[in-house]
Amino acid sequence: MFELLLSPAVLPWVLIVIGAALLLIEAGSPGFFMAVPGTALIFLGVTSFFFGLEFLSSPLGITLTVFAAIIAAVITVFMYKKISPDQKPTTSGQDSLIGKTGFVTTEVVFDSISGKVEIDGVVWSAKCIDGTIPPGTKIEVTAASGVHLTVKKV
Repeated sequence: MFELLLSPAVLPWVLIVIGAALLLIEAGSPGFFMAVPGTALIFLGVTSFFFGLEFLSSPLGITLTVFAAIIAAVITVFMYKKISPDQKPTTSGQDSLIGKTGFVTTEVVFDSISGKVEIDGVVWSAKCIDGTIPPGTKIEVTAASGVHLTVKKV
């Protein structure tokens, strides 16, 4: 079976199929950077059709393959810059949380950070000023210290 895959009539097709599979993987999960080896394998497969398998091991064949990989890398990076969003990731700092509202996911207890609250889809450790706040209760952030919040019922 292995000899068949390495035969001069089949190997170019194997290279092209593997290259196309890598391009499909790249299309399915952009950023995986499979476009470069995929393009290089397709280039190797196509050139071996025209020049034979011996060409692949020649200095010219190796040089052309390296240039094909470099060109594919440059084009891939250029395309990712064009299609990627320009917005910066959102960040949450301590000061930006004060005054925000959310809800309790795990009971919040006075002076204990064992409670959990969700604010803007992010879960934080929390304590309250007095008493306890049961799950599902709407809260407001009154203070923040690191990743721990102090909250009150709204």
